[in-house]
Amino acid sequence: MKLKTTLSLLVLMFAGAGQLRADFDLGDIELPDGFAIEEYVSGVSNARGLAIGENGTLFIGTRRLGKVYAVRDPGGPDQEVLEFASGLIDPNGVAVRGSSLFVAEIHRVLEYENVEERLGQSNPPRVFHDGMPTARHHGWRAIGFAPDGWLYVAQGAPCNVCDSYATIDRIPPQGGEREVWARGVRNSVGLDWHPETGELWFTENGRDLMGDDIPPCELNHAPRAGMHFGFPFCHGKDIPDPDSKWAGLGDCASATPPAQELGPHVAPVGLAFYTGEAFPDEYRGRLFVAEHGSWNRSRKIGYRVMMLDIDGNEVVSYEPFAEGWLRDEETLGRPAYVIVDRDGSLLISDDHRGVVYRVRYIGS
Repeated sequence: MKLKTTLSLLVLMFAGAGQLRADFDLGDIELPDGFAIEEYVSGVSNARGLAIGENGTLFIGTRRLGKVYAVRDPGGPDQEVLEFASGLIDPNGVAVRGSSLFVAEIHRVLEYENVEERLGQSNPPRVFHDGMPTARHHGWRAIGFAPDGWLYVAQGAPCNVCDSYATIDRIPPQGGEREVWARGVRNSVGLDWHPETGELWFTENGRDLMGDDIPPCELNHAPRAGMHFGFPFCHGKDIPDPDSKWAGLGDCASATPPAQELGPHVAPVGLAFYTGEAFPDEYRGRLFVAEHGSWNRSRKIGYRVMMLDIDGNEVVSYEPFAEGWLRDEETLGRPAYVIVDRDGSLLISDDHRGVVYRVRYIGS
């Protein structure tokens, strides 16, 4: 059964989105019984990557706007949305380590030290890492800190399909040279680590122009360095690329298959393992994946948050957790990133509506 909440969403306007539907109601978002969704932060155009500071400040990255927002007292009576940084190049990925905020531009990673102490003040960043590829195609970076302190950065291929860099790299905790962790990853824009094993899981967007129903997008698992996930010669578990010139690079048998094939062209973005205590016990350790939604199918799919149950290294279920942002082929919202808040609620950014939602468990 599904629970429909009764909280309305205000009409918002932001650059590039056009007129948003006035009749969109969060009560149309379907959730499992006992859960409720609300608008948590508004006025954050093109909201993408999410990170939470030591003192509870919510940091929000963007793509095309070149801005990073900082939200003091998010959801509270004294909430304040600050334009923390601007003029950046697709600062999609944000991550917090200690008192520092890390922001990934296309070509470099910036570090803002003592970030929450200096909100509203001048705080020039230091360059934590420079020299990443500069191509804009798939150039917006996802970043995240592994349990061992290394910073992982996704390097999306600069193409639909080509023999070029398509990797997930990592950078030492103190900065320094990148090294490749995983290869054959066409375009990952979401990274997280299993709370028990500490192993990397990531989303991957499949290639275009093979039809409505192939290839699938992917959820992948990279527990060790050196694994190859098949791009450009193999897609999904066993779909060779139709261009035979890539066959010389490898075949599906030589590639690591996805842990789970996701829907075709659903465009998975952010993901997060549930590590809070506010949801019922059966949700502990489940993986939430934001499916941003298709742009190149004759009928749209995605536009939802999916939930996966993982037993060991095996995905045992893949089902909707929050859906309803797609109505009669019309896009009402596009979930982008998810993160577990300090109180155990789940936060979801929506770059179409320019908001961050909060999902809470309120009981039957």
